[in-house]
Amino acid sequence: MELVKSIILGMLLTVVVALIIGSQDSGGGQLSIYLARPYPGYEVYWSWRLFFAGTGLSWGIMLMQK
Repeated sequence: MELVKSIILGMLLTVVVALIIGSQDSGGGQLSIYLARPYPGYEVYWSWRLFFAGTGLSWGIMLMQK
């Protein structure tokens, strides 16, 4: 159950950080932030590296609190 919660937190962290960095027309260096178009008419900044790092970090914190 902690993994499911941490995936949601990882997505939230990724969207917030990628929006801040991506809106400045920056790729974020090692984060590889890009403008994704999941559906026609919708755009969102995304980074898989940031998503996995945020998910792992929140999962680790939740496991330590258990």
